[in-house]
Amino acid sequence: MEHWLEFRTAYRLAKLGTVSATANDLGVHRATVNRHVDIIEKAFGTKFFQRHARGYTLTDAGQDLLDVASRADELISDLAGRSQGKAGQLTGSLLITSLSGLAPLIMPAIARFGITHPDIKLAFSADEALARLEYGEAHIAVRAGARPQEQDYVVLPFCKLRFGLYAAQSYVDHFGRPNPDDISGRKFIGAVTGGSRLPFTQWMTDNVAQDHIALETMDPSVIIAAIESGLGLGFLTEHDARTRPELVEVIAPQDVWSTDLWIVTHVDLHRTQKVQEFLKCLRLVNEVQKTSG
Repeated sequence: MEHWLEFRTAYRLAKLGTVSATANDLGVHRATVNRHVDIIEKAFGTKFFQRHARGYTLTDAGQDLLDVASRADELISDLAGRSQGKAGQLTGSLLITSLSGLAPLIMPAIARFGITHPDIKLAFSADEALARLEYGEAHIAVRAGARPQEQDYVVLPFCKLRFGLYAAQSYVDHFGRPNPDDISGRKFIGAVTGGSRLPFTQWMTDNVAQDHIALETMDPSVIIAAIESGLGLGFLTEHDARTRPELVEVIAPQDVWSTDLWIVTHVDLHRTQKVQEFLKCLRLVNEVQKTSG
């Protein structure tokens, strides 16, 4: 490809944001970075960057550059990793993104992958914002809810996540076992307002008064800790409850309180070896969890 060297320099500048950081990353002089940017912008007849005192920001054309270049960089890295993998282990990096509450479901696959491919640098991003896979913000995303519809995404079903209502044994010992048909007067962990997309939110809104919320939170780790402390009743996933046999099931997990999980990759990177190896780990772990469940 003509101007590949300049294209690579522009990509690193788009990722790092400053000429000095890019020069250090590539091991070249700052003037070389500026020259490469000038060459590539003249070659394409457009501005990829806006220059300002604190660095470089991308124009709309620059975002397109980042889109294409990030995938090209990954494909080249994958080719190098395949070559090295023939004699040893895969190398490079793998970034997985999902909601923090889904981490316990995904972590066994990450652990299996890390043990099998120790030279891959692993990273996990837990963020409410959806990663833009086309810009290289993640290699693999696990998303909950409706099937993602983004163009150029490969979407695979992972599993169905069902929720049930649980209490700590200490809560039962102190207040008695809750009657699932009459929860009046019981204290709850969670929220009855706020527009949450969790599948049990409507049940909470319909059945729990605001003054019966012992602790208002939608953070999964906080909900688990509060339930375990005996503060009140709360909704947990089947997986979370299964790993905590000391909890008491008040209402069993139901399909009406469920959400679908999806594995999402970008079409250009879906067939890369490291992504395919991680998908194998996800499938294996999912089968084990189904069997144990």
